[in-house]
Amino acid sequence: MLAESSEAQSRIDTLEELILSRLDDDKAQDIVFIDLKGKSPVADGLIVASGRSHRHVGAMADHLLRTLKEEGYGRVRVEGLPHCDWVLIDTGDVIIHLFRPEVRSFYNIEKIWSVEPPAQRAVN
Repeated sequence: MLAESSEAQSRIDTLEELILSRLDDDKAQDIVFIDLKGKSPVADGLIVASGRSHRHVGAMADHLLRTLKEEGYGRVRVEGLPHCDWVLIDTGDVIIHLFRPEVRSFYNIEKIWSVEPPAQRAVN
């Protein structure tokens, strides 16, 4: 059982590295990885990145989908591709949000999953 857990974690780590590398290659801006292990049963990781325009967001999503398929992660779900303001790619273990900067700042989804800033934590 421990070996299965270790193999699954290795697969998730490889997937995260693949996604982050692809986004870096595509010049994604403000890439943020949020570790959701133990915080949510929905996924193990959340990646948020911005593109400069509708076209850039769409191209990043297309390249990421192609890369995932080539690497054997082809069964992903995608939302938002026609408009490319906010594209969500759900791989099952990792969820990717690609935004135009204005849309990203409006929804501010990183704040939902972030921990309280150190300066504001209550001191016991």
